[in-house]
Amino acid sequence: MMKFVTAALAAAVVVELCAAAVLAQSKPGSEQEPATSQRRGQVSAPREPQNLGLLKIDLKKYHDCMCTCGCYEASLTQQDDIAIADLERAVRSASRGERLALVLDIDETSLSNYPEMAAHNFGSVQKDWDKWAESGKAKAIPGTLKLEQKAEQLGVAVFFITGRNYKLRAATERNLREAGYADWAGLTLRSKDEVHEATIQYKSAARERIVQAGYKIILNVGDQWSDLKGSPQAEYSVKLPNPYYYIP
Repeated sequence: MMKFVTAALAAAVVVELCAAAVLAQSKPGSEQEPATSQRRGQVSAPREPQNLGLLKIDLKKYHDCMCTCGCYEASLTQQDDIAIADLERAVRSASRGERLALVLDIDETSLSNYPEMAAHNFGSVQKDWDKWAESGKAKAIPGTLKLEQKAEQLGVAVFFITGRNYKLRAATERNLREAGYADWAGLTLRSKDEVHEATIQYKSAARERIVQAGYKIILNVGDQWSDLKGSPQAEYSVKLPNPYYYIP
């Protein structure tokens, strides 16, 4: 009962304070003026996220290394160099006879789709994306190609795990080869039953199959956190930059 009495008293006090404030504002000569008179010559603006149009301009500048926000190519090179160093470190510390594996994502990790993204002003239309993927015009990301070639030299098996639809397998294989990725131990695309599966769940299951086949995943490289999260984890994981889109 005391809680209700206390609440009622508190409410009464609030009402009285509000009424007093209103009276003070309505009195002639009151020192408190309406807010509008205090901000003459100023603009009232709401709190909001960054404007999408301005963000797209920054994305283009970031890609072309023309903004203070950073340089896409430099960030790619930096992260791929870290990945190569991790790969070499993991190989040196591996036990004799271990079957070692490198896992690579494809889009914005191994292949660049920037021309397609820029052509659509960073929007996405599925039929246009499929047409682009079928064309096989995506170029290799140089640092990742260098990483893949280093893995081959060190005897590390390379596995691609991509969120692409299984219908794009032939086009994807052709594009990878034409971009310079000469050999790989496995290429996983979403099957008909996996099309709507959450990315972390889908890619974790694909990595688990690699482990079950007898490999130790020493390095996993992707441009999305969902490429790297989940279980099993790689001994080392490296995220490449990608501010252009997000895959949960």
